[in-house]
Amino acid sequence: MRKRLKPLILIIILCCATAKLKAQHSFAFNNGPAMSKFQDSLSRLSDDTFTATSNSERYVKNAAFIKTLVNSLKIQGSFLYPFDSLKKITILKSPDNSFRIFSWYVPLDDGSYRFFGTIQMATKDGKLKMHPLIDDTDNIKDTNLISSNKNWYGARYYEIVPVIINGRPPYYVLIGWKGNSSKTSKKVIDVLSFNKEQQPVFGKPVFEEAKSTSTMNRIVFEYNKQNTMTVTLDKNVNMIVFDHLAPISEEMTGNFEYYASDLSFDAYKLLNGRLKLVENIELKNEPNAMDDLFADPKDKKIKAIKKL
Repeated sequence: MRKRLKPLILIIILCCATAKLKAQHSFAFNNGPAMSKFQDSLSRLSDDTFTATSNSERYVKNAAFIKTLVNSLKIQGSFLYPFDSLKKITILKSPDNSFRIFSWYVPLDDGSYRFFGTIQMATKDGKLKMHPLIDDTDNIKDTNLISSNKNWYGARYYEIVPVIINGRPPYYVLIGWKGNSSKTSKKVIDVLSFNKEQQPVFGKPVFEEAKSTSTMNRIVFEYNKQNTMTVTLDKNVNMIVFDHLAPISEEMTGNFEYYASDLSFDAYKLLNGRLKLVENIELKNEPNAMDDLFADPKDKKIKAIKKL
């Protein structure tokens, strides 16, 4: 009897899981036509934002985009809808399916960028719970500042890395492109966590330099706009690897308009819940044609080998 009981219990568990999955997909399927219409509108408004010829026109189109996006997310079960036709918007879902983060930017006439986004939380009843992200970059003088969604150090994120240590509440490493000005670009490695009130917190003292006991809350890279920079997770060695940036000459130290990759690579490796800098990582780099000025590294395949 015991031998037969185990398969029976397994069948019951699988049936319950399947029923739950079907119910979730039914949510999305029933509202699919409405969500599809919203997606078409969002795609058009996104394109209109980028083809606009002035800042004021871009902001008007982007405001319409935001209003339409919020209305679409109000539809019950919208968390399950992928919005996979929105090519200028990055949507990252946390591996534990507890939230997803939308992020995008609006290019401005002076070569700078304004970032926008929101965090949509998964809810049991399918109703909307979200945290709008307000780009406050212009007022953030210290990039090491721990901030909230209301004074966000804006970026368009392209990779999310969950970190769970000893069963404690997780934090999530976010890797993003930040743009900057007509002369330089930036990329950022930030950290997202949620406090006791389940409010988002950006920045966390988890980044350790190789020869220092002090920690950083986030990492910001700045380099010449005409160059590209890789920052991405290498799952083979479980490290965040990136190009090492250096000035073209010692006289240009601190002037990031003259910084570019020196063809060496560093990495952050997870150790005891923190990210420890590891210098001089050997990489086999396989460039991709998509590695242009935006240089979204999720399209670049690299293989990292730890130097012993």
